[in-house]
Amino acid sequence: MAASPPEPPPEGPASPTGTRSAGARANQRVVLVCLSVLAVMVGLVAEAPTFYRAFCAATGFNGAVKRAAYAPSQVSAQTVVVKFDTNVNGVPFQFQPEQASQTVHLGASNLAFFRVKNTSDHPVTARALFNVVPEAAGQYFSKLECFCFSDQTLAPGQTAEFPVVYYVDPRFGQDRDTRYEPDITLSYTFFPATDAGKAAPAQTKPQATASQTRAAPAAGPLGGTAKAGL
Repeated sequence: MAASPPEPPPEGPASPTGTRSAGARANQRVVLVCLSVLAVMVGLVAEAPTFYRAFCAATGFNGAVKRAAYAPSQVSAQTVVVKFDTNVNGVPFQFQPEQASQTVHLGASNLAFFRVKNTSDHPVTARALFNVVPEAAGQYFSKLECFCFSDQTLAPGQTAEFPVVYYVDPRFGQDRDTRYEPDITLSYTFFPATDAGKAAPAQTKPQATASQTRAAPAAGPLGGTAKAGL
Protein backbone atom coordinates (compact mmCIF):
# COMPACT_ATOMS: atom_id res chain seq x y z
CA MET A 1 0.00 0.00 0.00
CA ALA A 2 1.49 3.35 -1.06
CA ALA A 3 2.29 5.83 1.68
CA SER A 4 0.11 8.97 1.93
CA PRO A 5 1.82 12.27 1.05
CA PRO A 6 2.79 14.30 4.08
CA GLU A 7 0.27 16.97 5.14
CA PRO A 8 1.41 20.62 4.62
CA PRO A 9 2.39 22.42 7.78
CA PRO A 10 -0.35 24.69 9.24
CA GLU A 11 -0.19 28.35 8.25
CA GLY A 12 1.24 30.58 10.88
CA PRO A 13 -0.31 33.85 12.09
CA ALA A 14 -0.28 36.81 9.70
CA SER A 15 2.70 39.08 9.90
CA PRO A 16 2.00 42.05 12.25
CA THR A 17 3.73 44.36 9.80
CA GLY A 18 1.43 43.33 6.94
CA THR A 19 -1.68 43.78 9.08
CA ARG A 20 -0.65 47.25 10.14
CA SER A 21 0.14 48.21 6.56
CA ALA A 22 -3.30 47.09 5.28
CA GLY A 23 -5.05 48.92 8.13
CA ALA A 24 -3.13 52.12 7.41
CA ARG A 25 -4.15 52.00 3.75
CA ALA A 26 -7.80 51.53 4.72
CA ASN A 27 -7.61 54.47 7.10
CA GLN A 28 -6.04 56.66 4.41
CA ARG A 29 -8.89 55.84 2.04
CA VAL A 30 -11.47 56.77 4.68
CA VAL A 31 -9.68 60.07 5.38
CA LEU A 32 -9.47 60.92 1.68
CA VAL A 33 -13.18 60.19 1.19
CA CYS A 34 -14.08 62.37 4.19
CA LEU A 35 -11.89 65.23 2.96
CA SER A 36 -13.44 65.02 -0.51
CA VAL A 37 -16.97 65.14 0.91
CA LEU A 38 -15.98 68.07 3.13
CA ALA A 39 -14.50 69.97 0.17
CA VAL A 40 -17.69 69.46 -1.87
CA MET A 41 -19.85 70.64 1.04
CA VAL A 42 -17.74 73.77 1.54
CA GLY A 43 -17.95 74.55 -2.17
CA LEU A 44 -21.74 74.13 -2.17
CA VAL A 45 -22.09 76.42 0.84
CA ALA A 46 -19.88 79.06 -0.80
CA GLU A 47 -21.88 78.97 -4.03
CA ALA A 48 -25.30 78.64 -2.41
CA PRO A 49 -26.13 82.39 -2.59
CA THR A 50 -25.24 82.47 -6.30
CA PHE A 51 -27.35 79.39 -7.03
CA TYR A 52 -30.22 80.81 -4.98
CA ARG A 53 -30.16 84.16 -6.81
CA ALA A 54 -30.04 82.41 -10.18
CA PHE A 55 -32.94 80.17 -9.19
CA CYS A 56 -35.03 83.13 -8.00
CA ALA A 57 -34.25 85.14 -11.14
CA ALA A 58 -35.23 82.23 -13.38
CA THR A 59 -38.43 81.32 -11.56
CA GLY A 60 -39.59 84.50 -9.85
CA PHE A 61 -39.42 82.68 -6.51
CA ASN A 62 -39.51 84.82 -3.35
CA GLY A 63 -40.65 87.87 -5.30
CA ALA A 64 -37.56 88.01 -7.51
CA VAL A 65 -38.06 89.78 -10.86
CA LYS A 66 -37.05 88.03 -14.05
CA ARG A 67 -34.98 89.53 -16.87
CA ALA A 68 -36.47 89.16 -20.34
CA ALA A 69 -35.18 89.71 -23.88
CA TYR A 70 -38.49 90.81 -25.37
CA ALA A 71 -42.07 91.56 -24.37
CA PRO A 72 -45.07 89.28 -25.08
CA SER A 73 -46.65 89.58 -28.50
CA GLN A 74 -50.16 90.00 -27.08
CA VAL A 75 -51.46 92.77 -24.81
CA SER A 76 -54.40 92.12 -22.53
CA ALA A 77 -57.24 94.53 -21.87
CA GLN A 78 -56.81 93.79 -18.16
CA THR A 79 -54.81 96.32 -16.16
CA VAL A 80 -52.91 96.34 -12.88
CA VAL A 81 -51.45 99.20 -10.83
CA VAL A 82 -47.66 99.05 -10.42
CA LYS A 83 -46.38 100.99 -7.42
CA PHE A 84 -42.75 102.00 -6.90
CA ASP A 85 -40.78 101.86 -3.66
CA THR A 86 -37.17 103.04 -3.18
CA ASN A 87 -34.66 102.60 -0.35
CA VAL A 88 -30.94 102.97 0.37
CA ASN A 89 -28.72 100.92 2.66
CA GLY A 90 -25.22 102.09 3.46
CA VAL A 91 -24.83 104.55 0.56
CA PRO A 92 -25.16 108.39 0.62
CA PHE A 93 -27.87 108.49 -2.05
CA GLN A 94 -31.16 110.30 -2.36
CA PHE A 95 -33.29 107.87 -4.31
CA GLN A 96 -36.89 108.25 -5.40
CA PRO A 97 -39.21 107.25 -8.26
CA GLU A 98 -40.38 110.01 -10.61
CA GLN A 99 -43.85 108.48 -10.58
CA ALA A 100 -45.58 106.99 -7.56
CA SER A 101 -47.42 104.38 -9.65
CA GLN A 102 -48.48 103.41 -13.16
CA THR A 103 -51.63 101.68 -14.39
CA VAL A 104 -50.46 99.24 -17.07
CA HIS A 105 -51.98 96.69 -19.41
CA LEU A 106 -50.82 93.11 -18.95
CA GLY A 107 -48.32 92.25 -21.68
CA ALA A 108 -47.54 95.88 -22.59
CA SER A 109 -44.03 97.34 -22.26
CA ASN A 110 -43.81 100.26 -19.85
CA LEU A 111 -41.18 102.86 -19.02
CA ALA A 112 -40.55 104.29 -15.55
CA PHE A 113 -37.84 106.68 -14.30
CA PHE A 114 -35.97 106.87 -11.03
CA ARG A 115 -33.87 109.77 -9.76
CA VAL A 116 -30.69 109.23 -7.76
CA LYS A 117 -28.38 111.85 -6.21
CA ASN A 118 -24.98 111.31 -4.63
CA THR A 119 -25.03 113.59 -1.58
CA SER A 120 -21.42 112.89 -0.61
CA ASP A 121 -18.16 114.65 -1.58
CA HIS A 122 -16.66 111.56 -3.24
CA PRO A 123 -17.64 109.13 -6.04
CA VAL A 124 -19.90 106.30 -4.92
CA THR A 125 -20.54 102.99 -6.68
CA ALA A 126 -23.66 101.06 -5.71
CA ARG A 127 -25.93 98.29 -6.96
CA ALA A 128 -29.73 98.30 -6.74
CA LEU A 129 -31.37 95.05 -5.63
CA PHE A 130 -35.06 94.54 -6.24
CA ASN A 131 -38.14 92.43 -5.63
CA VAL A 132 -41.90 92.64 -6.00
CA VAL A 133 -44.86 92.23 -3.66
CA PRO A 134 -46.93 90.10 -3.66
CA GLU A 135 -44.28 87.41 -4.05
CA ALA A 136 -46.54 85.36 -6.32
CA ALA A 137 -46.27 88.15 -8.91
CA GLY A 138 -42.51 87.70 -9.25
CA GLN A 139 -42.80 85.03 -11.93
CA TYR A 140 -44.93 87.35 -14.08
CA PHE A 141 -42.98 90.60 -13.63
CA SER A 142 -40.10 90.95 -16.11
CA LYS A 143 -37.62 93.68 -17.00
CA LEU A 144 -36.23 94.40 -20.43
CA GLU A 145 -33.91 97.18 -19.30
CA CYS A 146 -32.90 98.27 -15.80
CA PHE A 147 -30.16 100.23 -14.04
CA CYS A 148 -30.15 97.36 -11.54
CA PHE A 149 -28.47 95.05 -14.06
CA SER A 150 -25.08 96.63 -13.31
CA ASP A 151 -23.24 98.79 -10.78
CA GLN A 152 -23.86 102.53 -10.97
CA THR A 153 -21.23 105.14 -10.09
CA LEU A 154 -22.19 108.74 -9.33
CA ALA A 155 -19.69 111.59 -8.98
CA PRO A 156 -19.84 113.89 -5.93
CA GLY A 157 -23.12 115.80 -5.99
CA GLN A 158 -24.23 114.20 -9.26
CA THR A 159 -27.90 113.55 -9.96
CA ALA A 160 -28.92 110.95 -12.52
CA GLU A 161 -32.16 109.64 -13.94
CA PHE A 162 -32.36 105.92 -14.63
CA PRO A 163 -35.05 104.28 -16.79
CA VAL A 164 -36.64 100.88 -16.27
CA VAL A 165 -38.49 99.06 -19.04
CA TYR A 166 -40.76 96.30 -17.77
CA TYR A 167 -43.95 94.36 -18.40
CA VAL A 168 -46.40 92.19 -16.48
CA ASP A 169 -47.09 88.89 -18.23
CA PRO A 170 -50.75 88.35 -19.25
CA ARG A 171 -50.68 85.09 -17.29
CA PHE A 172 -50.77 87.26 -14.16
CA GLY A 173 -54.47 87.72 -14.85
CA GLN A 174 -55.06 83.98 -15.27
CA ASP A 175 -53.25 82.61 -12.21
CA ARG A 176 -55.70 82.03 -9.35
CA ASP A 177 -53.06 83.29 -6.89
CA THR A 178 -52.67 86.67 -8.63
CA ARG A 179 -55.65 87.40 -10.88
CA TYR A 180 -57.52 89.27 -8.14
CA GLU A 181 -54.51 91.30 -7.00
CA PRO A 182 -55.24 95.00 -7.72
CA ASP A 183 -51.61 96.15 -7.61
CA ILE A 184 -47.94 95.15 -7.58
CA THR A 185 -45.18 96.97 -5.70
CA LEU A 186 -41.74 97.06 -7.32
CA SER A 187 -39.14 97.80 -4.65
CA TYR A 188 -35.48 98.83 -5.08
CA THR A 189 -32.73 99.16 -2.49
CA PHE A 190 -29.28 100.58 -3.29
CA PHE A 191 -26.39 98.80 -1.52
CA PRO A 192 -22.62 99.48 -1.74
CA ALA A 193 -21.20 97.62 -4.74
CA THR A 194 -18.74 94.83 -4.01
CA ASP A 195 -16.51 95.96 -6.88
CA ALA A 196 -16.74 99.67 -6.06
CA GLY A 197 -14.41 101.84 -8.09
CA LYS A 198 -14.52 99.73 -11.25
CA ALA A 199 -17.56 101.37 -12.81
CA ALA A 200 -17.44 104.70 -14.61
CA PRO A 201 -19.70 107.57 -13.52
CA ALA A 202 -23.16 107.60 -15.05
CA GLN A 203 -23.05 109.11 -18.52
CA THR A 204 -25.40 111.69 -19.96
CA LYS A 205 -28.15 110.26 -22.16
CA PRO A 206 -31.12 111.97 -23.81
CA GLN A 207 -34.40 111.44 -22.03
CA ALA A 208 -37.04 109.23 -23.62
CA THR A 209 -39.77 110.99 -25.55
CA ALA A 210 -43.46 110.39 -24.99
CA SER A 211 -43.59 108.01 -27.95
CA GLN A 212 -40.80 105.91 -26.45
CA THR A 213 -42.92 105.24 -23.39
CA ARG A 214 -45.23 103.17 -25.58
CA ALA A 215 -42.61 100.80 -26.95
CA ALA A 216 -39.67 99.23 -25.22
CA PRO A 217 -36.22 100.06 -26.64
CA ALA A 218 -33.89 97.28 -27.72
CA ALA A 219 -31.91 95.60 -24.97
CA GLY A 220 -28.57 97.19 -24.18
CA PRO A 221 -26.55 98.82 -21.38
CA LEU A 222 -28.26 101.60 -19.49
CA GLY A 223 -26.80 104.73 -18.06
CA GLY A 224 -28.33 107.63 -16.24
CA THR A 225 -29.14 111.11 -17.36
CA ALA A 226 -26.85 113.36 -15.38
CA LYS A 227 -28.41 116.63 -14.26
CA ALA A 228 -26.42 119.28 -12.43
CA GLY A 229 -27.96 121.22 -9.58
CA LEU A 230 -31.07 119.06 -9.18
